Formats: sequence, structure tokens, C-alpha cells
Amino acid sequence: MAKIVCVLYDDPVSGYPSKYARDDLPQLDGYPDGQSLPTPKAIDFQPGTLLGSVSGELGLRKYLEAQGHQLVVTSSKDGAGSVLERELHDAEIIISQPFWPAYMTAERIAKAPRLKMIVTAGIGSDHTDLQAAMERGVTVAEVTYCNSNSVAEHVVMMTLSLVRNYIESYNWVIKGGWNIADCVARSYDLEGMNVGTVAAGRIGLRVLRLLKPFGVKLHYMDRHRLPESVEKELNVTHHGSLESLTKVCDVVTLNCPLHPETENMINARTLAGFKRGAYLINTARGKLCDRDAIAAALESGQLAGYAGDVWFPQPAPADHPWRKMPHHGMTPHISGTSLSAQARYAAGTREILECYFEGRPIRNEYLIVQDGKLAGVGAHSYSAGNATKGSEEAARFKQ
Repeated sequence: MAKIVCVLYDDPVSGYPSKYARDDLPQLDGYPDGQSLPTPKAIDFQPGTLLGSVSGELGLRKYLEAQGHQLVVTSSKDGAGSVLERELHDAEIIISQPFWPAYMTAERIAKAPRLKMIVTAGIGSDHTDLQAAMERGVTVAEVTYCNSNSVAEHVVMMTLSLVRNYIESYNWVIKGGWNIADCVARSYDLEGMNVGTVAAGRIGLRVLRLLKPFGVKLHYMDRHRLPESVEKELNVTHHGSLESLTKVCDVVTLNCPLHPETENMINARTLAGFKRGAYLINTARGKLCDRDAIAAALESGQLAGYAGDVWFPQPAPADHPWRKMPHHGMTPHISGTSLSAQARYAAGTREILECYFEGRPIRNEYLIVQDGKLAGVGAHSYSAGNATKGSEEAARFKQ
């Protein structure tokens, strides 16, 4: 029997839903690059329901208990007295989501002598100390592509919200006002602007495709250059450095993974190279940006706006400066956990578990670490090392 500890976010404050706004989800045939959708042997949930919160359990309980395994589901993940800490001693598998990450530091991995696998129900495994996982021989896997399009749609929404000054205009309505001049004094057209993505992988490339019809000039920076045919199709300009990209772009969107090479890549020095009044969208990872430098750039006007849904740590403490800085469009980490995305990452998690327990290979595109080294998509996207330092601050969220 294996113990699986699954860390999920809390149920809605109004209680787990008894009904939903829509009755079903559109059926997808596959992902744009030809990768197949998750292929578990079965699922024990209704697509379109809330699976990522504690009561949803990722739809895993029936399957795991039928196999004789123990499933512990909790939202208590931070601090020495958390349920996660108490259950580490004999846990074989840890599952969590990027939106409510179980920070698997080297210290926690050391407290889990039976640990064999860490699974991200979603995309992004930076909340695990990958170096420690490699040294301990722990497999790290994630459900690649499951919510890439979900995040890309969120990027487009936030781009338009900032450029058109939607959030502040909406707030005038809530306050009972009709202050048109106040609304439009910071409102522009996106058309004709230069828009650049840092990284043009699954999410970044989707962002470029979604924004092309707006009549913008597209740019990207990536260590893996897009095929020439794609560059011509999108009429997109490649940049070899962050500085080259940011000095010409009116909107910059971050779509790269977090690892030691990208940590704090947006800082006071690099922000000074942005066009004055540029907009920055970050739905990748909060730690890509220096927290205080972002707030200072909004205060000074070097940035006209900052939006995103990723923070560090997560959940963000109540005194996190991004909560109160001017001209921001921050939300909790929600871009990749729409009900549509949840159906895919819950199914993908089930697929990974089926492979593990049946001794079958896990898909190469789901692997981050295996056999003591970066593997699969991890070898393509990550570098060895640790990006979890400072995650203990998440314990301050409820204090």
C-alpha cells in the first residue's frame, strides 16, 4: 500500500458547488502541436466540476482506494504544524498544484524517506527543489500542456485589461460613478503596439497566435528558436537577449519556467531598459521578477501597468506589496485552473499514477526528473538547482 498526499486549495467560502454555471465542456481533439490529451484508463469525475479544491480530490479517491492505497487530501501545506509536514514521514507520492504549491524543499524531501514521486497537477515544477529530487532519485512529473491554452487566454485578457484601463473603469461603475475622463486618461489601443514574449514555448507561442489578429507587431526571445516557417507565418522578430526585446516592446509577457537561471530576471537593472510606460504581464512565476523592483517601477511610471496571477510565495502574505501597488491587475493564481483545465490536469494526474503503479513508462513529455537527472520536458525547459528558497514565507498568509 502506498500513501499519497494530495495538497489542494480550499473549497469556495460559500461551500462546494451543488451546481455550475454551465452543464458541460467543449470536447477537444488534441493539442495544437499534435500531443494527445491525457489518456487515463478511466476517470471518476464529471468534467466541468471543481476538482482542484479539497472536496474535488482531483477525482482520485475511488481509483486509489480501490487499489488499496491511502489518499490524504489537505490544504494545510505551510509551516511545521501543517498536515503536509505531519504526513511526510511515510508518504510515497506528493501531489500538488502550482496554484497552491506544496513546496518540496530539500529539508522536506529529507523528511520523507519513502518518497518516490512528486507530481504537479498542472504545469511548472519549480516548487520542488529539483536538485534535491535528483540527488534522492525521486521522480518529478507534471501534466505538460494541460492548461497552456488556458494561461495564454489569461495573458490576452490581462493585456487588454491594462492597455484599455478596464479595471479602473470597472471600479468607477462599482462606485456608482460615470467618470469618463478618469477612465480614458490611461486608455490606449493595442493595435500597432510592439508585443514581445519572453519564451515562445507552448504558452508563449499560443499568446503570439492569439494576439496576431489585433494588428500588433510581434517579438520573442527564446533559447530555442522557432522554425523559420512559424516566424514567417506570424511575422515575428526573434531577439537574442532580454535587453534587445524590452527596449522595443510596449507590452512584454513572461512565459518561461522558473529555475536558477531565470530567477529575478526582471529586476531594477533590466526594468531600466524597458520603454517608459511599458506593460508587463506575468502568468509564469512570481519569482521571475524582483518583488520590490516591480512596485518601484509602477510608482515611478517606468511601467504603466503590471498584471499577472503568479506570486512568490503562494499564497502571498497579506502585506505583499503587489497587493497595493498602483496600476496593477493582479489576481490569485487562477489562469491555469479554469474548470476546463482542471478536467485535463486531473485526468493527466490519473494517467501518471496509473503508469507508476502499473510499472509502465510515464510519458516523456510529462517527465521533469527521473533516474537522478533532468528528463523529458525537464531537460528541455529547466536547469539543475533550487528555486524554492524563501517559500517558508507562505506560512504568514493566515497569520
